[in-house]
Amino acid sequence: MTDQLTFTTALADEAATAALMADLALLIGPGALITLTGDLGAGKTAAARAMIRYLAGDDELEVPSPTFTLAQSYDLPSFPLVHADLYRISDASELEEIGLSPLPEATVVLIEWPERAGNALPLDRVDIALRHDPSQGDTARSAEVTGCGKAAAVVARLKALREFLAEAGHAKSRRERMAGDASTRSYARLHKGERVSILMNSPKRPDGPATYNGKPYSGAVHLAEDVRPFVAIAAALRGRGISAPKINDADLGQGFLITEDLGREGVIEGDPPRPIVERYQAATDLLATLHAQDVPSVLPLAPQVTYEVPTFDVEAMLIEIGLMLEWYLPDRGVELLQVLRAEFLEIWREMLEAPLAAKPTWVIRDYHSPNLLWLPAREGIARVGVIDFQDAVMGPPAYDVVSLAQDARIDVPADVEEALLARYIAARQAASADFDAGAFSADYAIMSAQRNTRLLGTFARLNRRDGKPHYLKHQPRIWDYLRRALAHAALEPIRDWYVANVPPPAGMA
Repeated sequence: MTDQLTFTTALADEAATAALMADLALLIGPGALITLTGDLGAGKTAAARAMIRYLAGDDELEVPSPTFTLAQSYDLPSFPLVHADLYRISDASELEEIGLSPLPEATVVLIEWPERAGNALPLDRVDIALRHDPSQGDTARSAEVTGCGKAAAVVARLKALREFLAEAGHAKSRRERMAGDASTRSYARLHKGERVSILMNSPKRPDGPATYNGKPYSGAVHLAEDVRPFVAIAAALRGRGISAPKINDADLGQGFLITEDLGREGVIEGDPPRPIVERYQAATDLLATLHAQDVPSVLPLAPQVTYEVPTFDVEAMLIEIGLMLEWYLPDRGVELLQVLRAEFLEIWREMLEAPLAAKPTWVIRDYHSPNLLWLPAREGIARVGVIDFQDAVMGPPAYDVVSLAQDARIDVPADVEEALLARYIAARQAASADFDAGAFSADYAIMSAQRNTRLLGTFARLNRRDGKPHYLKHQPRIWDYLRRALAHAALEPIRDWYVANVPPPAGMA
């Protein structure tokens, strides 16, 4: 028997329709099929237009009815979308002529009048049946939302999301799309009068199959698989004077959060983007201040409930490094003998001993420009807003300094990197006469090589496994950072191995 789930919701006006479509848009990805049914004038095109404008981040985008063109394509920030109207087709065989048989891959497809296709459309889909509801007013509609097959889970989550938003007082808040990241999480801004909040959708799921000693990749390298770490670590950071978002409402079971909005002002400027040095300096000072403190590994989460921050151990680091062997090298046409793989991992195991012996701290992991905001109204380290920390682990202080000074998303000139590193070291020395600058510099080089090796593999995997090719544009930068690290004496044991076995990204000499 095919899975199916249905719920009905009242839509008082077009704003309510737009909210429903925005909520659904938050939960779907490439390959989703959404069908819109209802009589003429029921609001099918208005619903499709609302979703397209939300996904485009443009409330004024021209979205004509495809009644005469039959299908209209949109290249949206997250994925391509096709909006089709089958009212004028007479036979399902015409679907092939308009590019809907088979449906385009890695594309969201919105179809009005799907009944004209008979049984030719896939079973796995979300159907929204719209009807006039004159008892509630001229603009009122009711929507019967049904998920069939694999889409039943999407509709179940949509129902839970809308119940969460209603309980939190945001049923009527205007939704604004936010860019996502490389994870399964998605975000929206909620506008309620002058107040703006952030909605986080973080479904509980592992990253990949259980192929790493019986664990998925996320479990093996201690990535968050639900929202509990975000909630616990947000409170811990705020308790140290760090500007992490305040949690306003939470459903830990479903993975929904409504948080404080720290604004839109970042730490980079220009095109191509470059660091705003003053703001990078403040972000460096934040790390130096945090790393000079003793921090606990067990954090309060809820009354009588705690969260234990995982340890960034050698096995997790080696699995991360192994992504280069699994994904990047095959892309470059390299097939390694088993003896070379074993040699690579053994050298790395020995090199990681020194940084892992350092006094551990909270390692945020992706402490770089996409996840840092600037709050000029605040003072000191509180001017730096930190918004991505759910993957935090207990580990070497050098790791986050690398994450900042060798920003994976933008070019950080070597002289700026060196100045930030010197600033961090000076701050740590001022706080403690026992701080060993030489040992930290060596740890920094090793963590740089570890992180950038992992990123070469991660970006190759995001392209090939997840259909996100735009991450490949960062590989040349990552390669340049890696070469900087390999020049350090601490990397001498592995330097020749990289020279012999790791070719640069495509297009680089």
